Amino acid sequence: QAFIRPFREHHIDPTSITRHDFIETNGDNFMVPIPVLAAMAWGFASWRPQDILARYHWNCFLFLLALFVAFTNQAATLCAVQIHKWSHTYFGLPRWVTLLQAWHVVLPRQHHRIHHVAPHETYFCITTGWLNYPLEKLRFWAALEGVISALTGCRPRSDDLRWAQKK
Repeated sequence: QAFIRPFREHHIDPTSITRHDFIETNGDNFMVPIPVLAAMAWGFASWRPQDILARYHWNCFLFLLALFVAFTNQAATLCAVQIHKWSHTYFGLPRWVTLLQAWHVVLPRQHHRIHHVAPHETYFCITTGWLNYPLEKLRFWAALEGVISALTGCRPRSDDLRWAQKK
């Protein structure tokens, strides 16, 4: 729930993203390689020295792969999250950001506002927004939600207000 809560609360308080610091906004992305690194740590603590030596190259590969995944995921996600954050920031944006928004190079505030009208079922693209209209015309998101509902039995956004309640 700790990973999902900020995302779900975002529809209740869209500007909340502007009040989060860098770590709170982007930290979840570094959690992806933790299972691999934890398994490696357990192995180093429990294997015999000769077993560690025999698996040395494989463990080096896994360690570097975990770092690569963490940092590449972070770089790609950081751009998307930051652009999304700008689309909710109304004051104090650098001039170059407002120009990029005006030119639709990155998601403009007024474009993203369409998504934040209840029931929040349209315009899901959060970096440039260029694909929002074509995907909407193709009913891509509605079809995807239909598949997810059929597979899980859950209706999208049926419990949004429950996420707004403080625990």
